[in-house]
Amino acid sequence: MERLLRRCRIRNSLVRECLAECLGVYILILFGCGTVAQVTTSQEKNGQYLSINLGFALGVTFGVFVSRGVSGAHLNPAVTLSLCVLGRHPWMKLPFYTFFQIFGAFLGAATVGLQYYDAILSYSGGQLTVTGQTATAGIFSTYPAEYLSLGGGFLDQVIGTAALLLCILAVGDQRNTSIPDYLQPLLAGATVLVIGVSMGSNSGYALNPARDFGPRFFTYIAGWGDDVFRAGRGWWWVPLVAPCIGGLVGTLIYEMLVEVHHASLSPEDQPSCQETTEAKSLELKGVEPNTPSLNM
Repeated sequence: MERLLRRCRIRNSLVRECLAECLGVYILILFGCGTVAQVTTSQEKNGQYLSINLGFALGVTFGVFVSRGVSGAHLNPAVTLSLCVLGRHPWMKLPFYTFFQIFGAFLGAATVGLQYYDAILSYSGGQLTVTGQTATAGIFSTYPAEYLSLGGGFLDQVIGTAALLLCILAVGDQRNTSIPDYLQPLLAGATVLVIGVSMGSNSGYALNPARDFGPRFFTYIAGWGDDVFRAGRGWWWVPLVAPCIGGLVGTLIYEMLVEVHHASLSPEDQPSCQETTEAKSLELKGVEPNTPSLNM
């Protein structure tokens, strides 16, 4: 077995990072959308709205644990984009990370769809519907509340994702507050939890283009049809665009109001040559030291 595993080892660091991102997002969707499926198909007999928030929060937490040592656990194109803008992640990797994040979300949704297929059909009377009282497309991707305008929904996603990035950057900022490394995934999940309980009712707090589009594409090809792109007055593009803008807004706010004002490190606080060498070796192995993790 050990020989077989050695032969399966991938030496290309970018491929390893992309696979880690894919698996991390897969875990996020498996637990998050799986919770929604259980709550919806049981008609809230096996969980309520708080259960969904906890499912996504813990999905993010374990998704980060799975992938952070290899890829930094972005799990979200908006996070990757923001880190690229900050100069903390290579622009060249952005399209590869984004593709595999979306692919991981697609695979996670497909797994939930397979696992809950009978329950979904039973709940909806044998019809795969996007709208109505027995709609099930919302198990996998987000849709706006009936009262919500496109403009209001766009602002909702910008604010939510800005809050996400602001908190994630704060968690990873060792010059602001020194948080033990093992606690950072838990706090990333806690950030998603508090956003869910405070900002979830308008449109389901997607906050993540991959988390929304991957499952939405799954529902499109799995029988829900093109209604998944027409519902909510063509809502589908909002969770793609608004989180990217919101992520940049949150990043700018944190950088301008907090991080840029940190005092410069004194000579005795500067990392030694040995520490610098060790950090570089970690980067070559696919680990990005002090990189903020996540999201949803």
